[in-house]
Amino acid sequence: MGSLRAMTSPAAPFGRVLTAMVTPFTAEGELDLDRAASLADSLVAQGNDGLVVSGTTGESPTTSDEEKAALLRAVVDAVGDRAHVLAGVGTNDTRHSTELARAAEKAGATGLLVVTPYYSKPPQEGLVAHVETVAGATALPVMLYDIPGRTGVALHTETLVRLAEHPQVVAVKDAKDDLAATSAVLARTDLAYYCGTDQLNLPLLAIGAVGMVSVISHVVTPALVEMVRAYDTGDVARARELHLRLQPVSTGMFRTQGVILAKAALALLGTPVGPVRLPLVDATDEQRALLADDLAAGGVTLA
Repeated sequence: MGSLRAMTSPAAPFGRVLTAMVTPFTAEGELDLDRAASLADSLVAQGNDGLVVSGTTGESPTTSDEEKAALLRAVVDAVGDRAHVLAGVGTNDTRHSTELARAAEKAGATGLLVVTPYYSKPPQEGLVAHVETVAGATALPVMLYDIPGRTGVALHTETLVRLAEHPQVVAVKDAKDDLAATSAVLARTDLAYYCGTDQLNLPLLAIGAVGMVSVISHVVTPALVEMVRAYDTGDVARARELHLRLQPVSTGMFRTQGVILAKAALALLGTPVGPVRLPLVDATDEQRALLADDLAAGGVTLA
């Protein structure tokens, strides 16, 4: 399928199908910029109209600021204006996040992904101040990342309504998995919602999401592009068929930490991107075998 970049609009400011991209490493665990550029180019050629670099799936907690900047430049150079490139800049230190945001703008990012500060569990007023400070550090548009299962704190509905008033806060990557809460925000704001939980891609579209920031798109981008097109054109039956067909892939790639199995899946497809960094560990033989079965059940052709 072709790219959805033509479907980018103010309602979908970062496109429709985005990949939360893994960060390739060499066998020795060093940053592999050549493979990063090749992977980015391949994902966009398959139909992604956006990439998220240095998100959690990109192992941002274990890459240095210098590595993040180099990775971002390599991806931007590889895809040019064919896709949006968002930089993950969220940390649990507002000052550090601000520094990363400025570095990302300098390196050519077209947007920022700002996750709620993890572990420290700030109150809602702290979340507002954090986001406003980071968003105000650059001229780039911001996608918030609401994933309380990983950070320990959610963005409450009233907080999201308040943050929607900030001119640079334009979107949310929603991994709260609470359709009622998401519906409440959609009813009260113009925030563009992107599904951040692959198992819920179609349900989120059904209540008003504009797209997805996906991990399974590393291996099934064309099917996701087709699903979005089918839903947009009113062929809900086809969209549902594709969504259900992809469920084994979603299940399989999240049996353990997503990046571990995303890298294992790419290796199974013949495009290895190296190991993960500690404290993560690579997939076991048993995990890889189970993943291969899951991918095959979802219609993915293995190498």
